[in-house]
Amino acid sequence: MGSGQAVAVFGAYGHTGRFVVAELRDRGFVPVLSGRDAGKLEALAASSPGLDVRPAAADDPASLDRALAGTAAVINCAGPFASTAAPVIEAALRAGIPYVDVAAEIEANADTFAHFGDRARAAGAVIVPAMAFFGGLGDLLATAAMGDWAAADEAHVAYALSSWHPTAGTRAAGTVSRERRDGRRVRFANGQLEYHDDALPSLKWTFPEPMGVRPVIGEFSMADVVTIPSHLAVPELHSYMTVEAVGDLSAPDTPAPAPADERGRSDQTFLVDVVVRSGGAERRATVSGRDIYAVTAPLAVEAVDRILTGRIRTTGVASAGEIFDAADFLRALSAHLSFDGTGLDAAVPGAGRSSSGAACSCYTG
Repeated sequence: MGSGQAVAVFGAYGHTGRFVVAELRDRGFVPVLSGRDAGKLEALAASSPGLDVRPAAADDPASLDRALAGTAAVINCAGPFASTAAPVIEAALRAGIPYVDVAAEIEANADTFAHFGDRARAAGAVIVPAMAFFGGLGDLLATAAMGDWAAADEAHVAYALSSWHPTAGTRAAGTVSRERRDGRRVRFANGQLEYHDDALPSLKWTFPEPMGVRPVIGEFSMADVVTIPSHLAVPELHSYMTVEAVGDLSAPDTPAPAPADERGRSDQTFLVDVVVRSGGAERRATVSGRDIYAVTAPLAVEAVDRILTGRIRTTGVASAGEIFDAADFLRALSAHLSFDGTGLDAAVPGAGRSSSGAACSCYTG
């Protein structure tokens, strides 16, 4: 457990940041509350007496240095990460501590790999971007599904959300991402990120029972298109989102998540289904759980715990699947996620296809 180690949380008073602070405390760490708004930090501290408050801004390096002083690691929960990731990473490098963030922004995560990979590797530093529901979780599942395969022909990440009530941070990050790519869509194909203007396809995906066949929007790219290809030899990566969730996200009047239990989680449920294929063989890994924002907290805090206890496979900038034992990591979160790895060793020839011709999982083992 945390053994009383201090972990800075930048953006501690945000929706996801509050879950991270609570999870750190549950795991025996001491959260250090940081972010731009001193008033919101003090209000959060008032509800959790004894926590240190250290206001800081991404554009004020000295304040970031003060915020990270004496801490064992930092978790960045403050988006848009296009503005905060690089400054907080720089501060973590100056402090000599690991950096973890929960960025879902495709471009921000790509920037982290591109701009800090060589420096972090040379310094033996640890930087883990996208350690969240989008990016980290899909990467862990894809890595677990790959198992002993050195490469695969294609990977598919299908999301089934019962609903999607986006936070203000999600909407702001989405706006920044769209502006950065001039409104174009992004996908991973032919071994690289490709930008396009064509409409997203409407398809069907066969999720594990009892969910079964559901209508989805294809090429609904999230941070997985950066994390998975960063270390897995998969030239084609396809992603899907259930149509109900896309509708919620697209509607400007969809309200923010509302707490529905004593832990502050919403009533949203999710299932993430990952399938990798090589030749005629198919492997599958699936998780289900509740509240995509709340579940980000145990993902990020488990990552910090493993980094600080030396349970990592590499240093530098690394995604969740590259730096951690993916299947072991997922099983360690059994209190938060239901992980099904029964399809990891399945060889299923003749995988099914949707009526539109797009690949669709039909594994029933």
